[in-house]
Amino acid sequence: MGTLGASVILAVLAVLVCGVSVTKAAVPNASDCFVIRVVDSTTGRGVPLVELSTVNKVSYWTDSGGLIAFHEPGLMGQKVFFHVRSHGYEFPKDGFGNRGTSLLVTPGGTAELQLKRLNIAERLYRVTGQGIYRDTVLAGRKPPIKEPLLNGQVFGQDTVIATPYRGKIYWFWGDTDRPSYPLGNFAVSGATSEMPGSGGLDPSVGVELKYFVGADGFAKAMCPDFGPGLQWIEGVMTVRDAQGKQRLVARVSSQKGLMPAYAWHLALFNDEKEIFESKVKWDFTEGHDSAHPFRAEIDGVEYLYLYLNLRVKADVESLSDLKNYEAFTCVAGDGKLRGRDTAIERDASGRARYSWKAGADRLYPGRLRELSAHGKLKPDEAWIQLHDFETGQPFEAGRGSVYWNEFRRRWVMTTSARAGEIWFAEGDTPLGPWVDARRVVSHDRYNFYNPTQHPFFDREGGQLIYFEGTYTAVFSAAPAPTPRYDYNQIMYRLDLADPRLALPAPVYRVKGKDGATRYLMREGIEAAEAWERVEEAPFFAIPPGRQWPELAGYYAVPDIGGDALRRYPTPELYGKIKPLFYAWPAEFVIPTNRLEGTWDCRGVRPGNVAVTFNLDLRAVGEVVTGQFDQNSVLRHVELRKGRFTDPKLELEVSDGVNRYLVHATVGDGKFSGSYEQIGAEENETGTLDATRTNIVPLDAATPALVLLYEYRSKTDSTWLYSTNAALANPSLESTPEPVCRVWRNPMSVLALDWQARPVKE
Repeated sequence: MGTLGASVILAVLAVLVCGVSVTKAAVPNASDCFVIRVVDSTTGRGVPLVELSTVNKVSYWTDSGGLIAFHEPGLMGQKVFFHVRSHGYEFPKDGFGNRGTSLLVTPGGTAELQLKRLNIAERLYRVTGQGIYRDTVLAGRKPPIKEPLLNGQVFGQDTVIATPYRGKIYWFWGDTDRPSYPLGNFAVSGATSEMPGSGGLDPSVGVELKYFVGADGFAKAMCPDFGPGLQWIEGVMTVRDAQGKQRLVARVSSQKGLMPAYAWHLALFNDEKEIFESKVKWDFTEGHDSAHPFRAEIDGVEYLYLYLNLRVKADVESLSDLKNYEAFTCVAGDGKLRGRDTAIERDASGRARYSWKAGADRLYPGRLRELSAHGKLKPDEAWIQLHDFETGQPFEAGRGSVYWNEFRRRWVMTTSARAGEIWFAEGDTPLGPWVDARRVVSHDRYNFYNPTQHPFFDREGGQLIYFEGTYTAVFSAAPAPTPRYDYNQIMYRLDLADPRLALPAPVYRVKGKDGATRYLMREGIEAAEAWERVEEAPFFAIPPGRQWPELAGYYAVPDIGGDALRRYPTPELYGKIKPLFYAWPAEFVIPTNRLEGTWDCRGVRPGNVAVTFNLDLRAVGEVVTGQFDQNSVLRHVELRKGRFTDPKLELEVSDGVNRYLVHATVGDGKFSGSYEQIGAEENETGTLDATRTNIVPLDAATPALVLLYEYRSKTDSTWLYSTNAALANPSLESTPEPVCRVWRNPMSVLALDWQARPVKE
C-alpha cells in the first residue's frame, strides 16, 4: 500500500471516529447566535422572506417568524453591514443609497429591523416546505406549529386546493419535492388540518398540516391509479351522492408535461384508503386551470361554479356527465368554438348576447383573445375586462378564485396577472361586472402563481381574508431560486377595510315598475328586487361608505320621468335621502403635471403678518405662467416669469413697485419655500406655503376617469346619463354642464348573474 493510500484510510478513519463531535460543533447553541428580527413597521409582526446579505454576497433569509439566527465564524463580535431586501417591503436608504444597516453581531445579542410594507396585503408565513421556522428553532424560541422543520418529508409543493370536509380542512397540492431524490410525487399530495376554533390554529398564526404519508414517511400519491405522467388536481368540492352521503370529489387532469391534458377524471375520495379513485374518465384535452369552486343557489337548485363562467348542478350524477356543464357564452348555436367559422349570437342592436348553455365551450381569456384576433368579438364585448385602477390600463386575468364576502356584500376576486402579481377585484354578481382591480401583492422578478382565497379562514365578518399562492422562480426572471422558500406556498392576509381597496362599482339604469327611469347601485337593486329591469350600467362610481374626503356625494332626486342625479338634494329631501354614489366634482380639473392648478397660498411677512391668496399656475416644459386671484389683496401683483424643474420652483413677481423672488419645493399637492425682495436697500424676506385645490391628484387621474354628461328626453322628460359627450340621438338634448367625474364602463355588454345566491359551506 502506498503512502497516499494509507493517508486516505487514516483520514477516513478520523472522520468516522470524530464525525459526530465535528457535526455537533458545527451546530451553534441558541446562546451562540445573534438573532435578527425583521418586522412590519405598521403591525410589528415578523416578516418572512426578507433577505439580509453581507458585503461579500452571503445571503440569509428570515423564516416565517421574521427571524435570522446569525452565526458566522469569524464575524461574531464584528460590525457587519447587511443589505435588506424583500418583495413588497422596503428598508430606508442611507446617505449613499444603500438600503441596509450595520449591526454589531454578538453571541446572544439581538436586533430588530423595521420594514415599510408597500404591498397592500400582508405576508404572514410559509405553509409548506422544509425549515418553515428554522431560525426560530436555532434561536431557542418556540415555533407556533408542531412540525417547524420538516413535515411529511416535503421540500416543495405546487398549487394548493383546499376545502372543508367532515369537520376538517382537506388540502391537496400538485407536484411535490422530497429530500432523497430530485423526482418526488407527481400524483397529488394531501393533508388535513383542524378547523380554527375546533382544535385548529387561527389562520393568523399558521396551519397545522397532517400529511397523508406512505410507508417511507413521504407524502403519498393521492391519485395513484390515474395513468402515466403527471396528475394535477383542481375543483375539490363536496356533494351528495345518490344515497345522500356527503362525498369529496375533484377533477384531475392527466398530463404529459405542460402540454394540454391527455385525459380528465372525475375523482371520488375513498375515506378508508385515503386516496382518490377515478369514477369517470373523459377523453378531452382542455388544459388544467386550477379551479376553486364555489356554491350558489339558483331558483332553489344548488350549483357548483368551477369557474365564473362554468357551472354544474351540485350532485355526483350531474358532475359525471360533461353535457350537464353550463358555460356562459356568446357563441351561437351549441356554443362550440369552430375557429374562424365561429358565429357570435347578437341582439337586434348588434351587441353580443351572452347566455348559459349546456355543453358549450368555456370562454376563458385565451379563447376571448382568439375570437378577437379572428374579428369575431370586439375587445369591449368580452364578458370580463379587468383594468388597473391606478392606471386605467387593461390586463388579462390569470388564475385565481372568487367567493362571496359578507363584509363587502359583494363577490371578491383574488387573481394573478403578470408574473408575481396578485390583484383584488369585486363584482355585484359572480359574473361581475368585473372591471376595476387593485394590485395587492407584487414580487421583484419572481413568480407567485395560482392563488386562492380560503373563505373558511375569513375573520371579522369577512373584513380579513386569507389567500395563498405558489412562490417559485419558474416562469420568471429571477436570477436564482430563494433557498427553502422556492416552490412552496405562502399565506397572505388582506384587510378589506383598507381605503386603498375602495373601488368603483356599477351605477345601473333601471326601468321602474311605474315606467320611470331609476338609478341604483347593487344595494338598491337588491332592495327593490329590480335586477330583471336593469337596462345598462352607464358608469361606475364609489359606493357610500367607501368614499375618500375629496369626493362629493351625488343624489338620485325624483323628478318628472325618473331620477335626476344632483350634487345636493332638493330642500324638501334634505336629511331624508342619502347619496347614491360618490365621485369627483366636475369642477376638479385633471392636471398635466404636478404644478398645474389653483393653489391656496399663505405667506408670512416680517412681524409674523400672514397674507392669504389664490394663485393659478400653468407649466409648459420648464416655463411657468400664472395669475394671482383677482379678488384678493394681491390682485395687482404680476407673475413676471417662472421656472419649474421638478421639484424646484422659482418665480419672479412684481407689485408694480417692488420685485420679489420665490424659491419653493413642490411635493404632492403642496409646495413650501421662501421669498425675498430684490433691488431694495433693506430686502424683505418671508415664507410661503401652498396647497393645491380643485385638482384631481395625478395618481387618480387615469384614462378611465371621465366626465358624466346629462341628457333629457324631449318626449317623456326622462333623464339619461352617459360618459359620451355627444350622444347621437335626436330625441335627447344635453344640459350645459357635466355632472361630475366618474369611471368609464369599458364594456358594451351587460354580464350579470344576479340569480346566483351565495350558499354558505
